[in-house]
Amino acid sequence: MAWALKLPLTDEVIESGLAQDFDASLSGIGQELGAGAYSMSDVLALPIFKQEESNLPPDSENKILPFQYVLCAPTSPAIKLHDETLTYLNQGQSYEIRMLDNQKIGELPEITGKMVKSIIRVVFHDRRLQYTEHQQLEGWRWNRPGDRILDLDIPMSVGMIDPRANPTQLNTVEFLWDPSKRTSVFIQVHCISTEFTMRKHGGEKGVPFRIQIDTFKENENGEYTEHLHSASCQVKVFKPKGADRKQKTDREKMEKRAPQEKEKYQSSYETTILTECSPWPEVTYVNNSPSPGFNSSHNSFPVAEGVVRPRLTIYVCQESQQAREDHPKHENGEAAASTFFVYHAIYLEELTAIEFTEKLAQLFNISPRQIHQIFKQGPTGIHVLVSDEMIQNFQDEVCFVLDTMKGCENDGYHIILK
Repeated sequence: MAWALKLPLTDEVIESGLAQDFDASLSGIGQELGAGAYSMSDVLALPIFKQEESNLPPDSENKILPFQYVLCAPTSPAIKLHDETLTYLNQGQSYEIRMLDNQKIGELPEITGKMVKSIIRVVFHDRRLQYTEHQQLEGWRWNRPGDRILDLDIPMSVGMIDPRANPTQLNTVEFLWDPSKRTSVFIQVHCISTEFTMRKHGGEKGVPFRIQIDTFKENENGEYTEHLHSASCQVKVFKPKGADRKQKTDREKMEKRAPQEKEKYQSSYETTILTECSPWPEVTYVNNSPSPGFNSSHNSFPVAEGVVRPRLTIYVCQESQQAREDHPKHENGEAAASTFFVYHAIYLEELTAIEFTEKLAQLFNISPRQIHQIFKQGPTGIHVLVSDEMIQNFQDEVCFVLDTMKGCENDGYHIILK
């Protein structure tokens, strides 16, 4: 595989990449464009980042960024000068991200010869969807059982050590790497932008995502919790080959515009340089000991500070009509050994039937009003109405297979826990 980007980066690459998000004249900044005059604080002050406030440290204005991340996918030519770049990706296709070390010799002696940890996330760009991210991802998990939103293409990657993907965090991957060595990671995004639109009638404008990378160094206890650098970019994900068609359409539209109109738009660049941003909300790592294989144990991943742990965890799986026909049950009511189900976790704090109904509605992506009643199937096949008292007597991490029946007037559902 040819390595097209050489270090150190030339001024031309820096000008065409890092500075592409704002006017080439840099009016009001009072500096000439060049590698030495580039000020990240001026970029962060622009409204294009849609952040209510920046959590970057106050001394970051004169700080040289220690790392740079380059996504090997072209930017759209149909983006105006003062808007943030937008990059189109194909669902499931492997895209390279080059992890580059921008440090001067001896600049960060504490990481010389040591590994750093980077966490890559796919998150929502729109603030409206950020507020409901948990519900959105749980709905996606329910509709796409067993799939992940973000994956690492390990065979294609270079210099990546100890890659991990938490089974409960579908949009996050992490790995270790040595900044002094060549490192390229290949990612695959499996969700598409139109899966999160409000109405699905065809031809919808898909929602944008953000690819964000946060890098940490070890603390005194050997845990990767000391933040070094964060950067992100805006992307949209299409069905296979859809990104190429969209890029071609944008290019053809720009070619038809008058010269004076073209001056209002950015040029398209072969790669996308992630721009410095605020770090993802601080997390605490419970245990950082490595575990064999790609997927590590749950204890190896972060738990967000301030999150109240659920009082009861219930695992549920929807039973399809085909599964009922193809896999008959034994006399004791249990499914045959050859049956394979993918379960989803429901976390309850109030331990009420209303809360349980609301959580099930989120998984089904329906309104709670559409769930009329919830029953638990007894040993003799009887249906017992689920109440607050019954839920309070459930064992933690109990498993149920869900069966659904249409309501009397076909305007809702009855759910049976088996």
